[in-house]
Amino acid sequence: MEFVLSIAIGVLTASGVWLLLRPRTFQVIMGLALLSYAVNLFIFSMGRLSIDSEPVLAPGVAPTLLNYDDPMPQALVLTAIVIGFAMTALFLVVLLASRGLSGNDHVDGAEGGQ
Repeated sequence: MEFVLSIAIGVLTASGVWLLLRPRTFQVIMGLALLSYAVNLFIFSMGRLSIDSEPVLAPGVAPTLLNYDDPMPQALVLTAIVIGFAMTALFLVVLLASRGLSGNDHVDGAEGGQ
């Protein structure tokens, strides 16, 4: 399971960096989204991959780390998802405004790499 998760994080990171280096604004936004997904998976994996473990204290279960998951990475990922969605929406509005003013969607505002 850890191998599959690490491969997924690597593929998302590589795809995100590749898209960040593209000349069009929409591709840069998608690259940032993929990088944020990779970081969310990385933070989530820091809380240990386990099955049938409670995130909060439950009655009748011994309060040791063997029986519970760390709830902090789950809370951080949930917060990061909400912030990432708002950031993507804001970037898309800025992209549309920039495209309306300049007439193209290149990152530097000039078509043809000038």
